[in-house]
Amino acid sequence: MKKIFIVTGANGFLGNNIVRKLEGYGEVRALVLPDDKIDSLKGVNCSIYHGDVTRPESLNEIFEAEADSELTVIHCAAIVYIKTRYDPRVREVNVNGVKNIVGKALEKNAKLVYVSSVHAITEKPGNEVITETSDFDPGKVVGEYAKTKAEAAEYVLKMVRERDLNACILHPSGIIGPYDFGRSHLTQLILDCADGSLKACVNGGYDFVDVRDVAEGVINACTYGEKGECYILSNRYITVKELLDLVSEARKTKKIKTVLPLWFAKLTAPLSEIYYKLLKEPPLYTKYSLYTLTSNANFSSEKAREKLNYKTRSMKETITDTVKWLEARGEI
Repeated sequence: MKKIFIVTGANGFLGNNIVRKLEGYGEVRALVLPDDKIDSLKGVNCSIYHGDVTRPESLNEIFEAEADSELTVIHCAAIVYIKTRYDPRVREVNVNGVKNIVGKALEKNAKLVYVSSVHAITEKPGNEVITETSDFDPGKVVGEYAKTKAEAAEYVLKMVRERDLNACILHPSGIIGPYDFGRSHLTQLILDCADGSLKACVNGGYDFVDVRDVAEGVINACTYGEKGECYILSNRYITVKELLDLVSEARKTKKIKTVLPLWFAKLTAPLSEIYYKLLKEPPLYTKYSLYTLTSNANFSSEKAREKLNYKTRSMKETITDTVKWLEARGEI
């Protein structure tokens, strides 16, 4: 039986890492937006298909397969949104796009591995351990991104119950690492620290995980992920200061000494968004990202480690490899 893997958002940060690691598993089909850059997939063994998850008719070609094919859909396409201003595209992609992919998976009797986020999970008080749940409520999470991810996860599980959709859900924490061609806000943070332009950081931290470890977890879920089950793909809590210290160690430069209190950062967050908009770069911090740095990030990946053979590497290795990759590209 021919194995076919369809990866949406394939040229994105997580998507291209998944495609890189899928070589040898079967035929890999990468879905990218029409006219999108595909630098992240150059030299990678996959077939490029152009389509838009918000336009179901554009997905017909990538889903064409012989009747005896074993089809697995890895749905990564999403807008990761930390800005304050409302953007209707976030819900259009993160919710309606999921519904369209679910429709195609049902039509083709494919297995769906949906990449959600830990932000979709209702935060627990204090430092209480956060584990998997099947109860997703957009009204109980903060921020447009989290709300859309919760709504989409809720819909996927509803289709599992009502339409027998063969799907599982993965919840990565804060993804960081090499091959970020789109330059996410975390990669921008590393760049600013590495080139010496960042003179201070803020208090707080989060659970950060290597993108390559998440990619492995996603691929393992294609085989071992059970229908209707959710799995958290996290690593450990790390402060922003510790993260930047690792960047300085990798670059052999002086460590940042000034750590700003969060109350000050919150006051200047609106100015930060305007400043980075003018630079046409992702903002280092916003009202939502600052909220995240003070939220409960005590996630447990025990279930994924047991069921999906999920493993994580040290953050020092992650940051060292990321810095080397950025240096090799001439970005530092």
